Amino acid sequence: MAIDILIAGRLPPNVLPQLEERFRLHSLPADATGAGAILQKVGGSVRGLLTNAAQGAPEALLAALPNLEIISSSGVGTDALNVAIAESRGIRVETTPGVLTEDVADAAIALMLATSRRLMQAERNVRAGRWLKDLPLGNRMTGKRLGILGLGKIGQAVARRASAFDMPIAYHQRNRNPEVSYTYHDSLVSLATASDFLVVIVPGGSATEHMVNAQVLDALGPEGILVNVGRGSTVDQPELVRALEQGRIRAAGLDVLADEPNVPEALLALENVVLTPHYASGTIETRLAMGQRVVDNLLEYFAVEL
Repeated sequence: MAIDILIAGRLPPNVLPQLEERFRLHSLPADATGAGAILQKVGGSVRGLLTNAAQGAPEALLAALPNLEIISSSGVGTDALNVAIAESRGIRVETTPGVLTEDVADAAIALMLATSRRLMQAERNVRAGRWLKDLPLGNRMTGKRLGILGLGKIGQAVARRASAFDMPIAYHQRNRNPEVSYTYHDSLVSLATASDFLVVIVPGGSATEHMVNAQVLDALGPEGILVNVGRGSTVDQPELVRALEQGRIRAAGLDVLADEPNVPEALLALENVVLTPHYASGTIETRLAMGQRVVDNLLEYFAVEL
């Protein structure tokens, strides 16, 4: 008997070709009317949900899938997956950890360089035929102090790269990691005070919401640079805009925002901000690896029946 799988959101290109001969696949339309129709038709028979960290598994969708057994999501974020609801119903939740570590770490370093060396402003100058006109000098990255908020796998990968720039490295998280030699700060304000760059790599959710607030930004100070490759909700975005406008910090490199894909006009107007569209893991290699993990998670769960 065919196993019904619902696809909600965009997935890497190598996912569906590997599943379409093994499962009965159904795509969830983006519009509410179309989604309602498909859920009314097949919702009761769907046993697996394929989604991504952005689309997630909304509570209303889970309610429409009474026989759901597994969620296989492309990405490491779980804040949109309603894990507590899933676990209460015995639904397995699988993500794609590990496969995007290196690319996100590369992107963090790229944002650090782009902000400190004013690379985007310089590039705009060249395209506009302005060359060096009104282009201030950048700042060196080598030897500067790096603070990492969240020293998980990605944070440690950033630290390894930063060590090649002779950067003293410190970190803050709930608990000290006894396996690393980097300096531990028991408060984020203390870490920011001791940092020239503050790189944010913590998950979203209520526990981390607005961790980077006015006090932290002021501790980072007018020479400091904020880089966020974690979740937009971690930063108090209106306060960040004010800090950038007022020169309370030097610059920011943001791969994530509070209300994606909406970008505040105030951020767009600032020269001391580098913005990317939640793109830190956006390489062909990583996307295909994430897709393979999504496939493998599903195949392993239903292996006995296939």
